[in-house]
Parts: sequence; structure tokens; C-alpha cells
Amino acid sequence: MVLGVNIDHIAVLREARKVNSPNLIDALSLVERGGGDQITIHLREDRRHIVDSDLEAIINFSVLPVNLELSVNSEIINLASQIRPHRATIVPEKRAEVTTEGGLDLKNNFDVIREKIEILKNNDIEVSLFIDPNVESIELSKKLNADWIELHTGTFANLYLMLNSNLSRTDHSIDELKKFSRKELEQKLDRACRDLEESAILGNSLGLKVAGGHGLNYQNIKLFNNIAKRSHIREVNIGQSIVARSIFVGLEKAVREMRELLI
Repeated sequence: MVLGVNIDHIAVLREARKVNSPNLIDALSLVERGGGDQITIHLREDRRHIVDSDLEAIINFSVLPVNLELSVNSEIINLASQIRPHRATIVPEKRAEVTTEGGLDLKNNFDVIREKIEILKNNDIEVSLFIDPNVESIELSKKLNADWIELHTGTFANLYLMLNSNLSRTDHSIDELKKFSRKELEQKLDRACRDLEESAILGNSLGLKVAGGHGLNYQNIKLFNNIAKRSHIREVNIGQSIVARSIFVGLEKAVREMRELLI
């Protein structure tokens, strides 16, 4: 499976002090040496971590293909069209959110997303759509002429955390899941796994290439691997958990440890 390593959180650390360290360019060779297959970054409208100069430098210096996550904001679409990453993954974006909270609403934004896809593809950029794992979103992705879909794995990841970590005992416990019993959470996790598997199978049958991402880590990746193997998910994009581990073991080793867990 292709491992895309999202390095946004390295930029978060830099922006916390508004200095020029850590340097994102230093991360590129470490990801490659650790066995990463792709660099993933998200240029958000508010530039809270990755900024325009990062995008240009990463495109120029990365030996790995670059997957740029972006909204349908015209300024960012135009910038991507000029700099031309290998792939553009269109994601929903809310200014107040800590991280991307769900998949695109393709039904209510069909025309604007179709327009942006055409612009990107006219500049020889592959296009992926970040979607929730359901039939409607997959079928609309096909109608929009996307090359890829990236299934939002956040529901799967949150349920796994509540069941298999101490998260439910902490202040970070996920409020909307606290009301469920362990048995109910297990049933919901089983349903989330089936949704991902069935969605990937459908996407493949329609000729879409299928990736997954959001909240994947060193613990839940084992279960996700089983889903991916059965349904031919060919790529994962993982950021926060790898960068968090790199604080203690170094980035190259953190990437290598994740690489070894993937099928």
C-alpha cells in the first residue's frame, strides 16, 4: 500500500513560534528514507500551517510525488494550477475546525466542484475527492470525473480510540460517543468497517482509485489493513500520529515503523 506522509504538523510547530524552524524541506529526505511514498500537505485558506512558499519549495525539492489537499477556494485552485502538484485532493474546509471533520458535500456543491476539477485536470493534475464512505458520494465522485476518492476514516478511528485506548477516561473523550455502551460502540465500529470496505469495493468497480485517511495511527492501522486487503484500498495518508511519534524516535524511524505495519 502507498504511504502518504502528511507533514502539516511539522509546520504547526514552526508556526507556533513564527520562526523558520523546523524546516519542512529537511523532512522530505527523511520521509523518503523511511519508506514513505508520497508527501501530503494541506494548504488551508487561513494558512494556519502550510504557507504558499512551502508549497513551491516542496514541489521543487521533493523526490516523492506531492499530494496537495485544498478547498475549492479560487485563489488556492489557481495557485495549484500554476505550481502543479502530482495530485490535488479537494477537501471541505471550515475556518473554526481543528482538523477536517468529514467528507465533501458533493450533492449541494456539485457544480462548483465540477468546475474546479476541470481547471485542475486541464493543468494535468490528478484529482481526488475526500468523501464519507457512502454510496451517494462515490457515485457522485464518478459523475464528477474524479481520478481518486479518499475515504474519510475519522468515524472508524474515533470508535477504535474509544474502545481500545484510555481516551474515554480523559478530558479529550469524544462527547458524542460517551453515551454509548461498549457493546454499542463495538457494533458501530463493525458498521464503520463494513462501510469502508463496501465503499472501497464500489469505488473500484466504478474505476476510481481508492485511498483512505484521517485519524489512522500505529494501533488502528492493523485493523484498517484488513479492510484494505479485502477491498483493494491502495493508499493511506497519515500525518499527526507519525509526526507525534517522531518527537521521540525521529521522523525517519517513525515513517519506517508505519511502513512496516502496512500491507
